[in-house]
Amino acid sequence: MADTGAKAPRERYRTQVRSEIKQHAWEQIASAGASALSLNAIAKRMGMSGPALYRYFAGRDDLLTELIRDAYRSLADTFRAAAGSGADLAGLAHALRGWALEDPQRYFLMYGTPVPGYQAPDDVTLIANEIMQVLLDACAALELRDGRAPFDEHLESHREWAAGHPAPAPVLRRALAFWTRMHGVLSLELAGHFAGMGFDAALFFESELQELTRSGT
Repeated sequence: MADTGAKAPRERYRTQVRSEIKQHAWEQIASAGASALSLNAIAKRMGMSGPALYRYFAGRDDLLTELIRDAYRSLADTFRAAAGSGADLAGLAHALRGWALEDPQRYFLMYGTPVPGYQAPDDVTLIANEIMQVLLDACAALELRDGRAPFDEHLESHREWAAGHPAPAPVLRRALAFWTRMHGVLSLELAGHFAGMGFDAALFFESELQELTRSGT
């Protein structure tokens, strides 16, 4: 019992230090990008030695995995909470945009340029699959208005990304269209590519969303 009591403060301290390391990592990513992430630089900012920091994260990829895992879990929880509150496909789109605008660096770590030499572990892929399952459920709930398209035949035999979801090919196509078009608008907006073009990015996002939900494509 005494040993258990002694462990609790150490675990709280470890959790606190790991959280501080991750905060410094996000700041570093915001200023220099994920590919420049450096544990030694973080250790210097925290007044720690490099070997001391490596007691909390085994290396850059270990820290990067933790950040990516946190980001995917945050979006998955956001989608599940929205769906649990009755959100339809449009509601999920608004939840996605709000989540992305809240922390653009987190968004780009997930959906921006991949970090060279880094491969996400399987458990991150499983969390990403949770997000897609919620999206597929929302797409399946919409009434199809456009029937089948030539791409549907291809999707019938190329549906691994749907992770076993039973949706028919037209629903899979709708989910892909939603995912690519919504992320396309968000990525351009967050990267500043709409700056100076003189239109409201939020209204453009809404226009694309209305088109998707109206046509079912």
